Amino acid sequence: MSTLRPRHSRRVAGRVFTVVLGAVLLVVVTSAAWIGIRASLAQSHLSEAQQSAAELPTLVSTDPAAAATAADALSEDTSAARELTSDAIWRTAESLPWIGPQLNAVSVLARSIDDVASDALGPLIDVAGTIDLDSFTPRDGAIDVTPFIEMRDAAAIAADGTRRAAASVAALDRAALVGAVRTPFDEVSSLLDGVTVATESLANASVLLPRMLGADGPRDYLVIVQNNAEWRSLGGNPGAMVLIHTENGAMTLTEQDSTGGFPSYRESVLPLDDDQLAVTGESPGMWFQNVTQVTDFAVAAQLANEFWTRKYGTPVDGVISIDPVALSYLLEATGPVTVATGDVLDSENAARLLLNEAYLRYPTGGEADVFFAASAAAVFDAISAGTAQPGPLLEALARAGEERRLLIWSAHAEDQAVLGGTTLQGGLPVTDASATRFGVYVNDGTGSKMDYYARLNTTAAWCGPLSDETNAAALRVTIKNEAPADAATSLPPYVHGDGIFGVPAGTARTVAYIYLPEGASILRSRATESRTIDSHMHAGREVITWSVDLPPGGSASFDFTVETPFTDVLDVVRTPTLNVNETEDISISCEFA
Repeated sequence: MSTLRPRHSRRVAGRVFTVVLGAVLLVVVTSAAWIGIRASLAQSHLSEAQQSAAELPTLVSTDPAAAATAADALSEDTSAARELTSDAIWRTAESLPWIGPQLNAVSVLARSIDDVASDALGPLIDVAGTIDLDSFTPRDGAIDVTPFIEMRDAAAIAADGTRRAAASVAALDRAALVGAVRTPFDEVSSLLDGVTVATESLANASVLLPRMLGADGPRDYLVIVQNNAEWRSLGGNPGAMVLIHTENGAMTLTEQDSTGGFPSYRESVLPLDDDQLAVTGESPGMWFQNVTQVTDFAVAAQLANEFWTRKYGTPVDGVISIDPVALSYLLEATGPVTVATGDVLDSENAARLLLNEAYLRYPTGGEADVFFAASAAAVFDAISAGTAQPGPLLEALARAGEERRLLIWSAHAEDQAVLGGTTLQGGLPVTDASATRFGVYVNDGTGSKMDYYARLNTTAAWCGPLSDETNAAALRVTIKNEAPADAATSLPPYVHGDGIFGVPAGTARTVAYIYLPEGASILRSRATESRTIDSHMHAGREVITWSVDLPPGGSASFDFTVETPFTDVLDVVRTPTLNVNETEDISISCEFA
């Protein structure tokens, strides 16, 4: 016999269910409102933090004391954002589908940037507040290295903390984020990367500069000035050089020379590995003028050191490379300087005067090299005399380093380790989880100064996925000769080449080394013009050697499409020329993908 539940009991159960459901909905709605309100407040604080943090990369590198105010404001906002995105309700919601990854991303961003603002930069800001930026200015040819030593530990803490914070953000799954979250996520990620670079640079400088300035004993550095009017892989022909002696922060110019004063050799002054020989032959080790033909500055610098040692009998502690464009940056900090010839160099005319007008004035070349060296010495004298403004000087050095116009090699292993992985080291392009990198290096084959009129343009783009593991990337390299049409008669023989190496006067011959990303394979390539095309391997990278002759007004391009793993960044490491990279408005064909 069945028993029916009384109607009254069913009504009671229904009301209980309604109450429970209502309570659940109330909790959900309340939680959603709670999260929404806190998310809005957190977003506001993070936005304010971004504005404060945007100043830090520059301030940490150029004006540490001024960074304190920005850091205090940053810390207040990041701490508030962290607190708003770390309560129990928020944490529980992070496990939900779809909305969970968005909330987790916001929480990680708040936590990471707060770690930087409140912990990593704290000790550095404390030290920076006690340092006057003017203390970095040379006085009577010497720099006080004490501030660098005092900030060493704090800079190391800052660099380590920002590095870990940037890694936490990079580890998040960006693909799971919606646009409203992805945009600020990318902005903060980029910001953290910038602060990381700045703090790492400061940490490296606090270790390296006292040593280089002779705090632990006297040192000698060979400074070579690369001539961008005659291309070499790392910039140009190292026509002029000076020797700088450092001791207890004091800097003294003790010797000047030019590559024309060095003998050539029947074989390389140092052994070159098989890969290097396959790409360049022994030329970089036979003539000082060609040491920068190699694509790794550590190799070029050791060759330069050996040439110097054979002539002067004593090896140097390091080799520093700079070019006239970098000198123009330094002149923005020092103001105009007067060369022994009476010429006045400033930031506007330095590159033009050193790379072209000097050769029109001194058509034999030898006097031009002397003028070149004298100009570099005049800039050095201005810096060592303390005439440069410290902020602009540090900015000039940072810009030159970023553009690979300032390169450093040290004969001391501990110093070279500090330089490892930085643009100052001038190493081969590295493809890793963070970036895919091509390398484009150009060399003069005319035996002239025609590259003042040459232009190197590079454009790279992702074409699309080929499979789950690989993508297609495209690279276009374009070289132009913008010399006057009558270059063969209007320019001096030393500039137009005068038929040396069988190249018609006024024609610019270029030999380019194009490095594919490590592990990449060519799917398709096409050159509009070429003398020769060859392929070699160098340190695990395929290298395409492309030689082309261009008369005045001539232009040639080489297109590549390659199969390579995808990364967020596609980059081209290239020879620093007179002009910055000019990205053309072109479309790279990717129809094969």
